[in-house]
Amino acid sequence: MNNINLSNSVVSHIKDNEYLQFKRLEKYKDILTHAYSVGIDKNYRTFKANREALEIRDYEKNVNNYKELCKAIKLNSDNLIKANQAHTDNILCIDKIEKNEKIDTIEKSDGLITNKKGIVLATTNADCILLLFFDPVKKVIANVHSGWKGTLQRISEKTVGKMVENYGCEPKDIIVCICPSIRKCHFEVGKDVKELFFNEFKNLENINEFIINKENKWFIDTVLINKLILKKVGILEENIEDSNICSVCNKDMIHSYRAEGEGYGLATAVIGLV
Repeated sequence: MNNINLSNSVVSHIKDNEYLQFKRLEKYKDILTHAYSVGIDKNYRTFKANREALEIRDYEKNVNNYKELCKAIKLNSDNLIKANQAHTDNILCIDKIEKNEKIDTIEKSDGLITNKKGIVLATTNADCILLLFFDPVKKVIANVHSGWKGTLQRISEKTVGKMVENYGCEPKDIIVCICPSIRKCHFEVGKDVKELFFNEFKNLENINEFIINKENKWFIDTVLINKLILKKVGILEENIEDSNICSVCNKDMIHSYRAEGEGYGLATAVIGLV
């Protein structure tokens, strides 16, 4: 077992099964359960194969990850549904799940919402932001993948809008948890991407805090951007729970595309009402 402990004031690192849980959500363990997987399989990281074999390996590895993670937190992996994460702003409301032998993957989606008990919502990342949403009043959950393209498309604030429109949620009640992801210390971008962020978010306050010029290099703080746009749509600052963990800085425990390169692994976030 790895000696690294990622626990902090926001998340607990459960070492027996190598996953993180948000302390704020744990207060509602009679209503929901959740987890974010950590730990690096060294053989998985260095696996080299042709693309077809790699895809088979990815599928089989991820199915095992889902099952092991769900078992650890007492969720039924047979009821797991995953966004296919095509870097869109598509958010789908899930009312039922079709039973089959494989993990159900919803095409053309990067966000999933439900108010149904027993359905497990899943996303994966390797630097991108994953956000877990929970309204303890209406008992609604969401699991959202927001890479830099999803952030540009404001998928996190659109998720809030959908929770309000479809489930009657009030933004002031919604808790948002930000899983480990690449942070501004490592998210260096070219001038073209910097311009995209500037044009989209130039009306936000403190632009120099999330578009940073350091020694003629550009760095983007996508986590801060998500916090700002979430607050703009009514999420209370005290209801935003940030893990404050950088995937690149902690590459020995958290999968990172930038750190691992080809053959990179994926971490999994799951959440479900019980």
